[in-house]
Amino acid sequence: MRIASVEDDEDQAEMIRQILTGIGHVCECFASGAAFMAAARREPFDLVVLDWQLPDVSGLDLVQWVRRELGDLPPVLFVTNRTLEDDMVRAIEAGADDYMVKPVRAGEMGARIQAILRRALPEVTRSEDLIQIGSYLISARSQTVKIHGDPVAISPREFDLVLFLFRNMGKTLNRETVEKAVWGRQIGRDSRTVDTHLSRLRVKLALRPENGVKLVSVYGKGFRLECVDSNASEVGEVE
Repeated sequence: MRIASVEDDEDQAEMIRQILTGIGHVCECFASGAAFMAAARREPFDLVVLDWQLPDVSGLDLVQWVRRELGDLPPVLFVTNRTLEDDMVRAIEAGADDYMVKPVRAGEMGARIQAILRRALPEVTRSEDLIQIGSYLISARSQTVKIHGDPVAISPREFDLVLFLFRNMGKTLNRETVEKAVWGRQIGRDSRTVDTHLSRLRVKLALRPENGVKLVSVYGKGFRLECVDSNASEVGEVE
């Protein structure tokens, strides 16, 4: 699932990103309400994790904007320092689906998010845990990758990248999009971090046509993971 985290505290934002990616989701972080609203107008999110106190708008105003402009979906989870019952009631009445008080516990937050998604998107949630393409079986829940039934040892960050690639099969992705989705931020124009991880995964996971996929470069735009048959050419693959 693609989840937006609207949180201006960098440490809190990184903690939330780690919790979300740890349970198999893609997290895009925003430090202001304006940045989130601009992104939400372009493409949908499956869930929003929202702080109350933001630099440009209150979280209460933002959840009202979500309901007014986007409708009943996506669901919204408030994560805030506000402990008063009145604040929780106001948030729920404004359109939030759940409310957590900081500091949050990773296990509880993960469980609440999964429960919200099950209620809001029951069919999608069931189908998104397992991805089977070609020789690959990927489980978001157990964070495992198998090729021909054999498990492959990869790091948590590598798994986040694999999951993002396979969930976006056939889509051309630029490096900035991948950095935000997997690392939660833009790393920098001169960084080779994404390329290094892709090259490593290409070897570890044998991303080749004989296994049913191919990682190709798209000049001037980025790269994409393609589904191919066993006789496909390897021309244009990312090295």
